[in-house]
Amino acid sequence: MNPGPKLKSAATVASAKGNTHQHAAALAEAQLREVALRITPARIKVLAALLEARCAFSHQDMQDQFTEMDRVTLYRALDCLTDAGLAHKIAGDDRVFRYSAGTEHGDASPHGSATHQAQHQHGHFKCTRCAKVFCLDGSGDAGFLDSILALGDSHASTATTPAKLRKQLQQALQDTLGKGFQGHEIELTIKGWCADCAH
Repeated sequence: MNPGPKLKSAATVASAKGNTHQHAAALAEAQLREVALRITPARIKVLAALLEARCAFSHQDMQDQFTEMDRVTLYRALDCLTDAGLAHKIAGDDRVFRYSAGTEHGDASPHGSATHQAQHQHGHFKCTRCAKVFCLDGSGDAGFLDSILALGDSHASTATTPAKLRKQLQQALQDTLGKGFQGHEIELTIKGWCADCAH
């Protein structure tokens, strides 16, 4: 048996993972700079992990990954990233918050202004077997939520933009609950089985 090719491919895989992690750390640092947050090792580690993640992480998931980081530092890093719009917090029906990297952080300010309030505008998929949560960001100009909102008016004679539909939803909110109510976030959660659990 010649173990050479297997060792070589394992080393190649390890090298690729290392490059991906370095890229995620560099991207995390650049995003922290972009929103004028102090750059700390904890914030870089946490944001890089969220950027690399395929699904949202709970605090416990992060604690398991970063055993050297104390719980308070981790909570503070997650809260700071959430407040800055670099990550968002997803409330689960199991009463566990999960965190995912923000995708529209360029519009957010570091102090939670109104532009940050509007940044979390996409759907989620929650697996009812393993409880993993996946962001439905979509790609291109329109994200998943925009494409769903656009479906609501696809048969109308005049096309309604997702922004117009959001205004209509806001008007419906005020018509139902009265003046003064202002929605700043639309949540859409699809529940089912992820690809791993469906087998």
